[in-house]
Amino acid sequence: MKAPVSISRNGHRTLLKWHRARRFAQDTAFTGRRILECMQAGGSIEIDLQVNGDGTFVVLHDELLEQSTSGKGPVNKASAAQLAALFLKDNTGGNSGEKVMLLDELAELVAQSAVGEGAVLQLDLKDGLDAFHDNTVASFADAIAPVAGHMILSGMHADAVLRLADALEGLPVGYDPCNEAAVRQTIATGEYQDFVERALATAPWASMIYLEHRFVLQADKAGFDMIGAFHEVGKLVDAWTLHAVTDATRPMIERLLALKVDQITTDDPEGFCAQIS
Repeated sequence: MKAPVSISRNGHRTLLKWHRARRFAQDTAFTGRRILECMQAGGSIEIDLQVNGDGTFVVLHDELLEQSTSGKGPVNKASAAQLAALFLKDNTGGNSGEKVMLLDELAELVAQSAVGEGAVLQLDLKDGLDAFHDNTVASFADAIAPVAGHMILSGMHADAVLRLADALEGLPVGYDPCNEAAVRQTIATGEYQDFVERALATAPWASMIYLEHRFVLQADKAGFDMIGAFHEVGKLVDAWTLHAVTDATRPMIERLLALKVDQITTDDPEGFCAQIS
């Protein structure tokens, strides 16, 4: 079965980014099997990174281990060895049998695989600079250097993202300006162009801008094409996160495609390709 990696509409190709490395909605997040599957197909896929107790990185989204793994306690207090011994929970909360992955393990997995042309693995940094240890930047660079050409580093903490990116010349970088306060204020004031300008001023180095999909559509209803505004200055746009195709989300998806969004983040890429023609 062909991997679901994009949808083409009116001459524009929109990538389907596999959110938390899911191809199907029922998939366990962050498994090596799905990461390789997507990258071998030349697709776009996302994982989350957190700083652990050793100052290195682990592939997890939640701050507490019990939320998504067989462990307990804060992720940032657990050592790499402790994390490597844990298992991921499946979508029912049971043991998936899949091990928690460290960043160096992820990089080695990608380095040893046959990556398809155009494949991109998004490393979404959850932490700010206050979480970094003395060794954090060096450990990131050492792990990612052999596979940097297949990666893009992103996050809401622009200073932390830039600190890591500066250690690897040429590493593609993205920025997510959609913190809750900024989005709420922008919707209240209607100053969408100001939002775009602040994002560009904060992260002029970003090649991809990650935008919450409902915010993009709210701007569109107000008569402002936020995707077009970023396109005008040469930025690509990702709209996050549409979990699945439903009666409620279908019109949203169609509008995003009409606005020529470059990428849609979804937990169900397979369902998108099956239901959106």
